Amino acid sequence: RRVLFRSIVNLWILGSKKRGQPVDGLLRVEGGKPLRGQINVRGAKNLVPKAMVAALLGDTPSVISNVPHIRDVEVVSGLLRVHGATVDFDAKAGVLSIDPSAIETASSASINAHAGSSRIPILFCGPLLHRLGRATIPDLGGCHIGDRPVNFHLEILRRFGAKVDRTDGALHLTTNGRRLQGTTIDLPYPSVGATEQTLLTAVRAEGKTVLTGAAVEPEIIDLIDVLQKMGAIISVDTDRTITIEGVDALEGFNHRAIPDRIEAGSWACAALTTGGDITVLGARQTAMSAFLNVFRKVGGAFEVKEEGIRFYHPGGELHSMAMETNVHPGFMTDWQQPLVVALTQAKGLSIVHETVYENRLGFTNALNQMGANIQLYRECLTGAECRFGARNYYHSAVIAGPTPLHGSDIVVPDLRGGFSYLIAALAAEGISHVKGINLIDRGYADFMDKLYALDAQVQRLE
Repeated sequence: RRVLFRSIVNLWILGSKKRGQPVDGLLRVEGGKPLRGQINVRGAKNLVPKAMVAALLGDTPSVISNVPHIRDVEVVSGLLRVHGATVDFDAKAGVLSIDPSAIETASSASINAHAGSSRIPILFCGPLLHRLGRATIPDLGGCHIGDRPVNFHLEILRRFGAKVDRTDGALHLTTNGRRLQGTTIDLPYPSVGATEQTLLTAVRAEGKTVLTGAAVEPEIIDLIDVLQKMGAIISVDTDRTITIEGVDALEGFNHRAIPDRIEAGSWACAALTTGGDITVLGARQTAMSAFLNVFRKVGGAFEVKEEGIRFYHPGGELHSMAMETNVHPGFMTDWQQPLVVALTQAKGLSIVHETVYENRLGFTNALNQMGANIQLYRECLTGAECRFGARNYYHSAVIAGPTPLHGSDIVVPDLRGGFSYLIAALAAEGISHVKGINLIDRGYADFMDKLYALDAQVQRLE
């Protein structure tokens, strides 16, 4: 099987070279060694691209600092440029400036060339409708971890008064020469994307918008801070109700992005799984409270410092546990996959109930291939019935441990699953080849440099 995998990889590399494409998707990992050292995390992937889109709403330039050098930032920069904006990014300093004064309509082909499988273009619609009265976006992609329908976004835009037409594989939205109007939106589930769409559209709509059932993740609150700096009037109530009073104009902003709590949690799980000790500079306790509780229950240790958080394995056995993912302030779904890898090294039976995305446990097949003992179930095993309980999805996992992991040849399924595979390969005895790691570039800035800083034995093959 290993020989067959290597043959397929060699053919893939040869084909990519013939097509003139960069071959940067294969990583050789020698595992079984603790990760030790310190790394730095910058701004959140789930905030920075959205703040970049918000800059379109301003009449003057905006500046974002603490920006990570990740693929999603490059994608949004390209999309802004094809729409006429000027974007300058000092990757070393992490400072990005955006001048939206020359915004214009872009073709679906140009947008598609820059967006690829990203879903971020759907968030351009509200700002472009306010600035130009029209917007065009192509069909959208994204990680295959669950249902994230574009139609839900389009229905929100229609509620504000946008007209949507589908032609030639693209979506064309217009305001028919009228200003978008404030509205009332009741979300059946606290969707982050739907909340972002509503915020970015409501701030310049005429009148008041009331959003109930909203997501209130730290990245959403940071986006609200950005919009408030621009001149928006937004209030957040304790019952997940957000009220936005539309204003006639907004100005640019200067904002330091909230640190990436997902990346910080991922490196924490890497420290725990490999028996290591990693200080994550930039990590913040408040945004990671739910993660820190679980990390401690499993048997990990941490030390909160002014400059970040030190995560380490204190020795002894890790503890099995039952937990479920949830919207903020619960244990976020993006922490689930790296935690599952750590739970393969815990004594006893652990249960993980995924309630946010219905297809986010498929990555465990590769972990079983590496020696883990993970069984998937359709039932809601933590006792709390979720919206997937009666829909025939494998959304609960039982992990029996501890099980030694061994090197294997694995293919990255999505962003978070990919980093989880990387953790497993680093913890496993022997050599692993991880294919498709270019996906990890979407959300983990300079992760190869960080691996080297932690003395990981890795080699990127080209």
